Amino acid sequence: MWKPNQPGTGNPATPEPVRGVAAPTIEPTPTRPASPTPAGIPAAATGEQATIGKSLVIKGEVSGSESLFIDGKIEGAINLPGNRVTVGRNGQVAANIMAREVVVLGKVRGNVHASDRIDIRSEGSLTGDVIAARISIEDGAFFKGGIDIRKPGANEAKGAAAAAPVAEQVPVTV
Repeated sequence: MWKPNQPGTGNPATPEPVRGVAAPTIEPTPTRPASPTPAGIPAAATGEQATIGKSLVIKGEVSGSESLFIDGKIEGAINLPGNRVTVGRNGQVAANIMAREVVVLGKVRGNVHASDRIDIRSEGSLTGDVIAARISIEDGAFFKGGIDIRKPGANEAKGAAAAAPVAEQVPVTV
């Protein structure tokens, strides 16, 4: 007796097509184009940038992983490590800023910590202390505060030593 599914029988059984049933049609679904930011590349390198317009006012903490252009008002804190913060000509910031790069064309009141550089343009005004590896202040710019130039990677070691309480640094005998 012939059994089509047995090994060594020569002709494998071919499935018989199903008749009388229409195959379902699948409509293509619209897809979003792939994100222009490849994984692992910071948004600043690809040109992605969020914008806070002239009429917007933000009170609180701003944080994220893309560059930011500020033309409105922000009060609080801006934490965008690894990205650029640009304060536009109409921008008014009353906040401490932490970013890779900070460009000031408007008004900033607060301390600024940039892991790479700070650029205060001729129309810009910065009142507060600055920590950065590089700083540029154009003619006509206003700056009032202290400047701490640190080499990249040096700020973590200094910050940890300064943050340690004195009681832990002094040996105690019992």
